[in-house]
Amino acid sequence: MRCPFCRGEDSRVVDSREVEEGQAIRRRRSCSTCGRRFTTIEELVLSVVKRSGVTEPFSREKVVRGVRRACQGRPVEEDALQQLAHQVEETVRSLGVSELPSHEVGLAILGPLRELDEVAYLRFASVYRAYSSVEDFEKEIADLRAARHAAQAGAEQNAEGSRE
Repeated sequence: MRCPFCRGEDSRVVDSREVEEGQAIRRRRSCSTCGRRFTTIEELVLSVVKRSGVTEPFSREKVVRGVRRACQGRPVEEDALQQLAHQVEETVRSLGVSELPSHEVGLAILGPLRELDEVAYLRFASVYRAYSSVEDFEKEIADLRAARHAAQAGAEQNAEGSRE
């Protein structure tokens, strides 16, 4: 690490701290040549490999833009979109790889979007999974209904259990 003041090549770390919820490390350094102190930030760059083979940095804003299109006309708050993008980033970072295919990002979006808004989920899934027929939509809707029914049955069972 070069000193930004004297361009000296040797410095020592005086202090290290995690920042941005552990996504980066802030290091306070001291230059061995001139003695001045400076700060560096180290962060893991998460890259997404697109279908075309092009690699680009992961972007929360790109996730928000894609999900916002699916949520157009739906009662979804901007804050909920930001939270979803944060959740997607945490999910893909937890995979422990520095490069991942765009397909994995899409999969990470589907789960939280399904919880956020079922109509937006259907819109996003129809493009992401390239639905080609009405039957594809019907199957997805049936799956959504089955999941909702199972969740309601589980909630009713929990309510009965807490009364006893």
